[in-house]
Amino acid sequence: MYPEDIVAPMREDLTQVGIQETKTAQEVEEAVKAEGTTLVVINSVCGCAAANARPAVKLAVSNEKKPSRMITAFAGNDVEAVKAARDLMAPFPPSSPSIALFKDGNLVHMIERHHIEGRPAEMIAENLKQAFDEHCC
Repeated sequence: MYPEDIVAPMREDLTQVGIQETKTAQEVEEAVKAEGTTLVVINSVCGCAAANARPAVKLAVSNEKKPSRMITAFAGNDVEAVKAARDLMAPFPPSSPSIALFKDGNLVHMIERHHIEGRPAEMIAENLKQAFDEHCC
């Protein structure tokens, strides 16, 4: 586990735009399996999370259409929540950071770490916005 004082600003980077933190498997499963759309962000301490993933998510959630719910869990710290999210993201292998969109409990869009590394936040945000436009009300 990473010291909480180190990850707190990284958590806040997402919670300040309305993304709810999850710590338990139950919180993740309830959000994902609920009717409507759920954005799930697996947050991380890595550089591509700071430079690409978190900024992309913050840009994307300004979209006119957006998910019914938005949740996050921190890899390395929120072990139970991250495991539950990754189980729901199968068949995709675990990666952090990663971003998934679920609709009515079904995975409809996935952005893995290798789609995040080396890509500008704006490009990732556009990808997410397109998914929101397609799947969200």
